[in-house]
Amino acid sequence: MTLRYLTAGESHGPALVAIAEGFPAGLAVDFEAVDRDLRRRQKGYGRGGRMKIETDAAQFLAGLRGGVTTGAPIALAVWNKDHENWKDLVSPYARGGRKFTQVRPGHADLAGALKYGLDDARDVLERASARSTAVIVALGALAKALLSSLGVEVCSRVVAIGPRDIRPDAPPTAEQRAAIEASDLHVDDEALAAEWRALIDAEKARGGSIGGAFDVYATGLPIGVGSHVHPDRRLDARLAGALCGVQAIRAVEIGDGTQVGRPGYEFHDAIHHDPARGFWRETNRAGGLEGGMTDGMPLRVRAYMKPIPTMLHPLATVDLATRQATQARYERSDVCAVPAAAVVGEAVVAWELANALLEKFGGDAVEDVRRAVEAYAARIR
Repeated sequence: MTLRYLTAGESHGPALVAIAEGFPAGLAVDFEAVDRDLRRRQKGYGRGGRMKIETDAAQFLAGLRGGVTTGAPIALAVWNKDHENWKDLVSPYARGGRKFTQVRPGHADLAGALKYGLDDARDVLERASARSTAVIVALGALAKALLSSLGVEVCSRVVAIGPRDIRPDAPPTAEQRAAIEASDLHVDDEALAAEWRALIDAEKARGGSIGGAFDVYATGLPIGVGSHVHPDRRLDARLAGALCGVQAIRAVEIGDGTQVGRPGYEFHDAIHHDPARGFWRETNRAGGLEGGMTDGMPLRVRAYMKPIPTMLHPLATVDLATRQATQARYERSDVCAVPAAAVVGEAVVAWELANALLEKFGGDAVEDVRRAVEAYAARIR
């Protein structure tokens, strides 16, 4: 059994919709937990005016009965309240309206318009917008519910805004997670958050934007999830691809992957075993992945987000219609969206992990999957 999904919808269209297939029957879905993740995606210091308009919530349309999955495809929608302000320009029935031709450097505008032979980049930017991640977060919340039922927990933490980063060596504790969730910069260090707020304020004053990085963690994963036998089945490759599929993510690091200048005896994690713990490591420089498979340690992946390309201080560009020099057009945007991207990162990591677990342990019902995981955990001790 594998998970798959398709999404549709535009940034200012009526709704973002998704159909997901492969969830086993019997999974209890906490609708409030799904909507809580949607609200988390909307938060963060440096967000723009759009987040004041939307009150995101998922409407489930199929695949559940009484809040429990039936094994059938799941359909859901996240409605766009702002569509009312754009319906004459962005809807299946819209006609005319001002064309968007002042394409933005760093955005999909130019490449998409040329690819599809369009004279209006609106048709590209509406779908390329990170607004589409709202429905991805809803899907990720379902994946997190499945993982949690199997003893796997996923969380995140912002580790950089601008050039300065931190390198936590372990997943956040329960106390740290509470501080992270209470922070408007999704970090458990208030002094650092104050420093980052000052950077964001400075960029806002310049009419610019600023990027950063976040870590996603997963605990409770058994050894051997993923595979070494083909490149497209390696879990590290799948996680990197999923994270790079999130708008504005430009690089992914697994564990201490960028610290490869160390000697091998300082980089790799020595293996130990005892009857009570099974196989274990004192260090986790591999980030919980070796050979494309989980190694029993907490998963740790880092994603780097570029500054958002829509800025009040626009860069030079060329008008798509006239081919003449101009300045990039500005539409409402964020100054910094790294905390929100961390929540999206949780969602796509959770989806890939849930998919990989189902590939290994199968089962049409959640109880079947749980029994298979427990039997496997006992065997590999």
